[in-house]
Amino acid sequence: MAFDFSGYRVIVAGGSKGIGRAIALGFAGAGARVSVCARNEEALQALREDAAAAGLELLTGRCDIGDKAALEGYLSDALSTLGGLDVLVNCASGFGRTDDEAGWAVSLDVDLMGTVRASHACLAALRQSEHPSIINLASISALRASPRTPPYGAIKAAVAHYTGTLALELAPHKVRVNGIAPGSIEFPGGVWDNARQHNPELYQRTLSSIPFGRMGSDQEVANVALFLASDYASWITGQTLVVDGGQVLG
Repeated sequence: MAFDFSGYRVIVAGGSKGIGRAIALGFAGAGARVSVCARNEEALQALREDAAAAGLELLTGRCDIGDKAALEGYLSDALSTLGGLDVLVNCASGFGRTDDEAGWAVSLDVDLMGTVRASHACLAALRQSEHPSIINLASISALRASPRTPPYGAIKAAVAHYTGTLALELAPHKVRVNGIAPGSIEFPGGVWDNARQHNPELYQRTLSSIPFGRMGSDQEVANVALFLASDYASWITGQTLVVDGGQVLG
């Protein structure tokens, strides 16, 4: 399936590495103008260099998505530079692991409120688009008990629920809103790359729970994001698609 996003304007909120990086490069490679934000300027620089090596251009901005003022400032600048918006991808995660104030705070501020605030800030621009779409990143941790990461699982469940609610609210404006719930995705420097090196017992236990017998890749999630934003998915809204090689089935 070939995607053509020529003329599209895309914002990826949280895209310096992993899934967000793959999504940003995927849209840019399909012809879109893409703006990406993240906290780490070095990671953004590396992303720009990777894009340039592939003959692509990415606009970037340093931003802590958990900081309301910083996020709104970045989005205002990005919307102005892009001249509007067609696709918003809410991809950032604070990955709150611990069942304490810190774990819940980072998940609430980044995963949930980052998604809510970015969506609100971009609605006016999206309503002006001919093919508007919002894509929110949830997780299969939202679909079952998550004893290793209680805040992460619960807040991702809230993101999936909000995806459906926002889809219903925006349907009269023809803005589609969908989500993706990835399973265990491995990429350099990511959670499962680190687990493979430093916690092989957890890595192997998780790997054995995946019917396909391997971890997923960030590109496999990016492919679904591009599909959901494309005309191929023009009659899909309010859905959160699981991308996990059958992991939740076990």
